[in-house]
Amino acid sequence: MFRGLINDAKAAAGSLVGKYLMRASVAVPFIVAIGFGVAALTVVLVEKFGSLYAYLMVAGGFTLIGLVAAVAVNVKEQEEEIAENRAEAGDTKAVATDAAAQAAAQAPLALLGALLASPAGPSALAGGAKMMARNIPLVVLLALIAMLFWPLDGKTHERPADAEPDEPRPGKPNGAHAPAPNGLHREAA
Repeated sequence: MFRGLINDAKAAAGSLVGKYLMRASVAVPFIVAIGFGVAALTVVLVEKFGSLYAYLMVAGGFTLIGLVAAVAVNVKEQEEEIAENRAEAGDTKAVATDAAAQAAAQAPLALLGALLASPAGPSALAGGAKMMARNIPLVVLLALIAMLFWPLDGKTHERPADAEPDEPRPGKPNGAHAPAPNGLHREAA
């Protein structure tokens, strides 16, 4: 009865994983090239400024890149939060998000089921386990990256728009206060 649905889920999960693997395979050569570029830059800086200052410059460059990336991610998260708050009125997004989160949580199990159902599945699984054991640092890194994108359970504390805030809103350095979350402004007493 559910066999067709399970097969459709396996096919969808397989195509999704295939799509992202293709994207990752395109990115890998660029990441390796960036690594060699950084190594070459480090050698040039060592020759010009000495090893201590060269390594400090490279570390400072990566710190600057990390700070810019952190600010960009923070801005994007704030924009998504604003858009999510606006979309809550329709409440259709919540249903779609829940369905997508459930599908993403079930995708690894569907892939494992598809792998074990194939004739060469157990041997491929054993070969994959051996490869993962040899490359354990890379596996840990990929697991940490996957945890960044893993969906949360959605049980966040949500407050109605007309509720008073529990804590005072932080002020800005110029003395101004951020607008109230519900868009209403309060007068000082």
